[in-house]
Amino acid sequence: MSEPAALEGTKIGAGADQTDQAGGSLAAMGTPAMIACQVAFGLVLLIIWQLASGRLLDPFFISSPLDIAARLWRWIKDGSIAVHVWATLYATFLGFFIGAVLGVAGGVWLGLSPFLSRLLNPYIWAFNALPKVALAPLLILWFGLGIQSKVALAAVLVVFLVFVNTFSGVREVDQDLIDGVRLMKAKRHQILTKVVLPSATSWIFTGLKSALPYALIGVIIGEMIASNKGLGYLVQRAGSEFDTAGVFAALTIIALLAVILNEVVQAIQTRLERWKIVSR
Repeated sequence: MSEPAALEGTKIGAGADQTDQAGGSLAAMGTPAMIACQVAFGLVLLIIWQLASGRLLDPFFISSPLDIAARLWRWIKDGSIAVHVWATLYATFLGFFIGAVLGVAGGVWLGLSPFLSRLLNPYIWAFNALPKVALAPLLILWFGLGIQSKVALAAVLVVFLVFVNTFSGVREVDQDLIDGVRLMKAKRHQILTKVVLPSATSWIFTGLKSALPYALIGVIIGEMIASNKGLGYLVQRAGSEFDTAGVFAALTIIALLAVILNEVVQAIQTRLERWKIVSR
């Protein structure tokens, strides 16, 4: 190889190394710096959106950020938004709790019972293949127009996501660990609490994190179909009045709630995983 070619190859390699180092340093950015970058990116998008509103974007179809902010402030000022947020959060938490309990219990039960898992497998997956949102009219018929139908729809959306992850986590538990505690005369509930559940914690929380937005979605859909309060009701009412600012304002609150709920679950998972490491 000639000397210029060798030098060129060296330059290319050095450039690639510098690029990798720059990418690695950005990826390793601390949490405060990353949050600042995320906020700055969001502000840039909002500024571009505001500048395009009325010029490139028709405000009748896509409201401007300032109009959305004004609508949010009006709701906060008159106190009406608190009622709707609480109605949605209450139904979401209740449906999520019911679906999570049933999903974890079913996943552990079938995960520890190979015969039952094989017996019920086709029925479980057949029901799981159904579009859950299509059950909303039936659930409203069965449970009425109150909060019960929203809770039921949220629970139905949650239960299978949690069940699948819990079942997979239980089946992945090291059989040698179970055999070891059995040799020490451990009872069934001790095996469950000391080995199975701690080992499946990551799987379970992955299911919970995946299911939480669906609980919120289920409640929102139920409120849009039949309700007189809640964020879904706000979306439906604003849409029927061709009020795009109201629709975007309600969607903004829904998105913020989803982010906050996800962070709460993430914090709980981190705390429990630390406890699991310490307990070992």
